[in-house]
Amino acid sequence: MFFMIVDPIAKLIGEWSQQIDNIYSIILKVAIVIIMGAIIGCERSSKRHAAGLRTFILTSLATTIVMMLDIYIMEKYGFKLAILSVGAIIAVAILSTNTTLYTSRSQIKGLTTSVGLWLSAIIGLTLGAGFYTITVIGFIALLSSLSLFPKFEIYLKNRSNHFEIHLELKNAKYLQEFVTTIRELGLRIDDIESNPAYANSGLSVYSVSLSIVSKELKKYKTHTEIIEALRSIEYICHIEEMQ
Repeated sequence: MFFMIVDPIAKLIGEWSQQIDNIYSIILKVAIVIIMGAIIGCERSSKRHAAGLRTFILTSLATTIVMMLDIYIMEKYGFKLAILSVGAIIAVAILSTNTTLYTSRSQIKGLTTSVGLWLSAIIGLTLGAGFYTITVIGFIALLSSLSLFPKFEIYLKNRSNHFEIHLELKNAKYLQEFVTTIRELGLRIDDIESNPAYANSGLSVYSVSLSIVSKELKKYKTHTEIIEALRSIEYICHIEEMQ
């Protein structure tokens, strides 16, 4: 065996599960990685992200096969470095950057999916190497991070004293009035940037960084409630929190 450490799950299944020249071991690894990739891909697809079901399956499957091939080459020819696996991870890193986009509202979209795709590739490598325990733990951690933690993250963000909004005013002349209203509500403006993407739209569009300074506002109001209150102002065409 190439690896001296016996994986706990592989030990339960049998030594054959870590053998690179065993057809049943290869079939088991391919089946597991397809199932795991499909589960992660379905989670991303359900939230309408760029990288979905097929992308996650193919990415994790590719790295699993590459790792098995690397181990075979190292055992047969005595190589000391898993060159193909290193190249595969670099390729996935480059590929995953294409799922990250900057929107016209100066927001970054797809960053979580990009990192998830990269981590799926790494999980594929661990499975290809026969480390079933690390693979299962990594898969559970990845799925939990994508499907369970977002609600907790939203809760924390909504309770933070700092947030950023996308603001569309009917006319630039209302900006000073908006600044005055913000101060009266117990908020502080940390930064205002005009958004050039809307230069010819007829609107005055800004990205505004705010801090809650009022103790009462900190205690009783969330970002959502503050934004809802601001939305009722007649000269504001649109306002939303930037993620």
